[in-house]
Amino acid sequence: MQRVIVIGCCGAGKSTFSRKLHALTGIELIHLDQQYWKPNWIETDKDIWETKVAEIAEQDSWIIDGNYGGTLDVRLNRADTVFFLDFSTLKCLWRVGKRVLKYNGRERPDMPPGCKERFDLEFFHFVATYNLRNRKTLYKKLDKVKTEKNIHVFRNDLETEAYFNNFGKS
Repeated sequence: MQRVIVIGCCGAGKSTFSRKLHALTGIELIHLDQQYWKPNWIETDKDIWETKVAEIAEQDSWIIDGNYGGTLDVRLNRADTVFFLDFSTLKCLWRVGKRVLKYNGRERPDMPPGCKERFDLEFFHFVATYNLRNRKTLYKKLDKVKTEKNIHVFRNDLETEAYFNNFGKS
């Protein structure tokens, strides 16, 4: 395991999972949100973003946490391991709501400076429809690379905890 991507709906726990994996492996952790967003939630220009992700993907080892579907293929092609946190929409909405309450008006540890947590109805809609819009496509992409990548799909916290509890025991 040298190049790892962690994908899944917002609120599934990608950043928490990635931090735990980083602590166990020492592999550099890259939160895509920190790379993409500029202060006050300004987006990175598409061409600059694609170049930046391609440069990150060319590195020898990394754990990349985040979705950003437009650059998923670049990361997936270079990854040797994929963790898909395929959690329920309800669980993800619950966690996003808790996160907004916990960090409202403050910066989260996995976000860049100047991006303070806030309630955003459009974002909640994105989370509410994420699985409907993306799940089938993600499974199709993973199915195409299943023979050449280590793919792990977790559907709840018990499965992720079991993974970490057994990490390195095989």
